[in-house]
Formats: sequence, C-alpha cells, structure tokens
Amino acid sequence: MSYRILVTAPKLAAAGQRALADANCEVTYIRHAQDAAEVELILTTQPIDAVISRTVELSAAAIAGCPTLKVICKHGVGVTNIDVDAASRAGIPVFTTPGTNTHSVAELAIGLMLSAARKIRFFDSELRAARWTRTGDGIQLNGRTLGLVGYGQIGRHVATIAHALGMRVHAFDPALKQADLQPFVKAEASLQDLYARADVLSLHCPVNAHTRGMIDAQAIASLPDRAIVINTARGELIDEAALVAALQSGKLAAAGLDTFAHEPLGHDDPLLTLPNVVLTPHVGGSTPDALDAVSVSAVATCLRYLRGEALRETDTAGCVNPSVLLSDKKVMA
Repeated sequence: MSYRILVTAPKLAAAGQRALADANCEVTYIRHAQDAAEVELILTTQPIDAVISRTVELSAAAIAGCPTLKVICKHGVGVTNIDVDAASRAGIPVFTTPGTNTHSVAELAIGLMLSAARKIRFFDSELRAARWTRTGDGIQLNGRTLGLVGYGQIGRHVATIAHALGMRVHAFDPALKQADLQPFVKAEASLQDLYARADVLSLHCPVNAHTRGMIDAQAIASLPDRAIVINTARGELIDEAALVAALQSGKLAAAGLDTFAHEPLGHDDPLLTLPNVVLTPHVGGSTPDALDAVSVSAVATCLRYLRGEALRETDTAGCVNPSVLLSDKKVMA
C-alpha cells in the first residue's frame, strides 16, 4: 500500500528519500522552510497519512484540518513546534527520533565550549581585521567543572569528551538512574547544587513547564563568576534578556548557543552584538551522518505505525503522547 507523506521542509536526507521511495510512498515537500501557512494549506487540502516534521510550526489548525492524518514523527527530538495537545485530541501519536543525532549534537556542544572558552571567534575576527591581538585571557577547560543539565544520550556523550579533556563532570537529571551514571560523573541532588559548581553549564534537556526559562537571572547569579553557558538543546530554556545582561556585565565569561527562543534569530537581536558569544543557526544535528540517521528513523517509525506493525522500544520511548498509544487497539494488539 502506498502512503502519502508530508515532509515539512524543502528536502529530506538522501537515505530518508530512498526509504520513502522503497516503500512506494507519495511524498510532498513544502517549498519554503519556515512557511507554516503552506503546511496548513497542504494538510487542509490533501489526504496526508503522515507528517515528518522539521522545524516549522505544525499548528492545531493544520492537524485538525486533515482527517486522514494518522501519525506525526519529529525529525529530531524537540517538539515545541508541534501542537502535541491537538494531535492527542485527534488520537494521533507524535513520535521523535531519540539517539539518532547524538554524536553530531555532542560534538557541536564541545566545539562551542572550546570556542567560547578560548575566544576563537574573537581572535579570528581580529586577524581578519589585520590586528595581531594576543591577549592571554582565554579559559583552560582542563581542571574546570562541567555541569550537565540533562543526562540523556547526548549529555552522556558530552561527558565522555569533557572527561577526556580533563574536566570534572557533574550532572543533574530528575530521571537519572544510578546504574546509568558513568564512573567519572557525579550526580547532583538539585539544580542549585549543580549551578554552584559549574564553571561551564551545558544544557541537554527538553522544554516543558518545569524547564522553560529555567536559566534566568537567579540561576545565572548562582553560577561561579566568569562561567560559560552552552545551549544545544532548546532556546526556550534560557531567559535571553538575563543572559545578555550577564554577558555584558562580565558575570558570564562567554556563551555558545545553537538554539534560540525565536528562530530564525532576528537581525537586531542583542546577542549578535556581543563579542563573547559564539552562535550557530540550530545545526547541532545537521551533519550528513546525523541527517541520514534521523530521516531513516522518522520514515521507519511512520511506516511501522501506518502498517500496524509492532512498535519498537525506541518508538515507544520516543512517543511524547503515549496515552494515544495506550488507547490504540491496533498498536496494543
């Protein structure tokens, strides 16, 4: 049977395209990467069976307007762009693809950390401006403490690399199990305990009611002076006004950011004016290796659900509205 799949991006990685072609799927791509209106138009006028969701908004109106829609899979793990409540009301499961971009995101987190600590962006710009500026105020990471907020697969991989650099690694995660703890990582009992020790704070947690805006002025004040903040998770975790103020005042030495509260980043955003910030445009998982793995996982999850096949443990673990699965007799059979 041929299924109709909407990819909310202008393209999908080659491996994902091959998987869709092998399954004889009819695939629709949007023409403009951030055009939520185009997504809504397609879903309200075409009989789509599944959506592979990238970063553009997937609204309640779009979901409710497509009576044939059966499953949504996020191309990645963050679902803040998807109206999950609307999907749940329609009985549509929303899956993610956990673990597929772990190495790429973790490597970018370490790259931002090194660049922010050693002021690589600043020195590069000085050389390009024909200035031989040799200040000695970079921060050595060896011997410093890394605080991980979230200890999933990405957090654990960051911990491994940081440990190899000679950093002490501490972590806080309310779901942390002692059996999962790497021998060189110390679990903290609270976020406040973690903040107090983190020379570098790296975020690896989802956005929810408890974490939205968690890195606010109070949290930043709890960090050691001249700490560094790294975010490759979601921009909504940080109160950006408080972050800017701390970077301007010198409370924070630097920040490395791949995600922002509002994307794409506005041309007049104050973060763009700060020399002690390293910025990348939400590309943590955007390497060919990661994009292939994520796309194949998203396609496979959609097809398993549409075909009524038994879901894998990774599917159910990555479902953000599992109550829909519990009520789905087809899945439970």
